[in-house]
Amino acid sequence: MLTRRRKVRIETDRMSLRPPQHSDFRTWTALRVASREFLSPWEPTWAQDHLTRKAFTNRVYWAARSVGGGTAVPLFLFLREGNVLLGAITLDNIRRGPAQAGTLGYWIGEAHARQGYMREAIEAVVHHGFSVLDLSRIEAACLPENKASRGVLERSGFKYEGVAQSYLQINGRWRNHVLYANLRGDRRGKTGIG
Repeated sequence: MLTRRRKVRIETDRMSLRPPQHSDFRTWTALRVASREFLSPWEPTWAQDHLTRKAFTNRVYWAARSVGGGTAVPLFLFLREGNVLLGAITLDNIRRGPAQAGTLGYWIGEAHARQGYMREAIEAVVHHGFSVLDLSRIEAACLPENKASRGVLERSGFKYEGVAQSYLQINGRWRNHVLYANLRGDRRGKTGIG
């Protein structure tokens, strides 16, 4: 049986979000190198081959397989004006059946931070997750001291749910993370009385 490849492209007011392509390698590498010090406190330690063409090629193939298989939606954020790469966002670990959930992760280049791009991207991907992918819950986690990430999640409709101990290795150490979730038809805090 021949299956049709799924295409994903999300448009926002200022950006086009699409999966990575082989032709993005140089732009992606330049943005990651320029933002290394800005990103490293919040990310897993980069593998030795992180910035190589081979590793990027693997990333592109993984993205295509993930979109095709419905397990993740990895997207690069491009400013439409000038086609500038700003960062990336991934709706990953998509679980079907009773869960209907996924996990959100993202990063933005230092030069593009605090300009509202990530909030715009998060809101668009959450809308896509709920309306197109029929998810019920989208989760996200970040380091407790990452005020920028916590703020963008809260401004994007995510609510704090607790702390996960030793959740991920970040910058070479196991770190606790604060957990957030955005629910389709969120009823938290509502009793249904009255």
